[in-house]
Amino acid sequence: MPGHGGDLTRAAERFGIPEADWLDLSTGINPDAYPNTEFDTALLHRLPTTGDAAPALAAARRFYGAPDGAAIIAVPGTQAALQALPTMRRPGPVAILGPTYSEHGFTWRAGGHDVAEVSNLDALADAHVAVLVNPNNPDGKRLAPGDITALAKARGGNWTIVDEAFCDAEPDLSVAAETGSDGLLVLRSLGKFFGLAGLRVGFVIGAADVIAAIETRIGPWPVGAAALAITAGALADRDWINATRVGLAISRAELETLLAGAGFTILGGTDLFILAEHADAAGIYERLGHAGILTRAFDDHPTWLRFGLPGHLNVARLKAALNSPGPTGG
Repeated sequence: MPGHGGDLTRAAERFGIPEADWLDLSTGINPDAYPNTEFDTALLHRLPTTGDAAPALAAARRFYGAPDGAAIIAVPGTQAALQALPTMRRPGPVAILGPTYSEHGFTWRAGGHDVAEVSNLDALADAHVAVLVNPNNPDGKRLAPGDITALAKARGGNWTIVDEAFCDAEPDLSVAAETGSDGLLVLRSLGKFFGLAGLRVGFVIGAADVIAAIETRIGPWPVGAAALAITAGALADRDWINATRVGLAISRAELETLLAGAGFTILGGTDLFILAEHADAAGIYERLGHAGILTRAFDDHPTWLRFGLPGHLNVARLKAALNSPGPTGG
């Protein structure tokens, strides 16, 4: 299984610090989550209905800019879509623009497909399935939407899957408005920008026949009524969304300044995480771990660390840990 951020249980066991005492910077989740999460508790006692789903789907369609000709489905986190999509194609060549989120390659390989990681858009052209993340995780690399849609058109009906998990802060990067034809599929989620990863709500936008096939794979009642109610409110809350975009940009700049002052080279990122490089990244990871701060390390790039936003109340804690000569080693 690929390694991921967010496993506080494992971190607590390794460093001997209770889970409740950790500052988790390993996931790129907004530390100031969407706050209006009240719901009618009666929703917990029954199966969700099409009436429960309709407001969330309508709000998602508006927020993501999905056109009338595209279909949209709510899924229990985009991970569910990542698991389902490889089962819907015969084994064949899959090209993934990398390095990127490891679950894409893992799920396609597990489905028996021949997966190649490529370094540029042109190399995606001939694969039966092309996968890219925009903006990319972990380096924040951005692709022009026009280049993505041109690729999808050139590929005809072959799938071009675009993971836009970190696109909410930069909506102009999205190609959701171009879905509905040319095999273009867009994945979105409430986990990162809205800070609601535990809600496990995502969306897939694309041609009606593909979305219907995903729905068949996932089955009925994929998202609970309470989660759908929270989702509908969050996606329609323009005041919170606009203020959050401004706030995240400021916090990202503050984090870059802090890391540069601690001797890191900034390699890239988004308004939700920073990828930074340091010759002693492994030692710093350990030092931060002993201070109860979890970052994302990379086995294949040992000088890299990825930092999520600490939130204003935790900036001083991160700064002190970075400047501390505390213990290193496992």
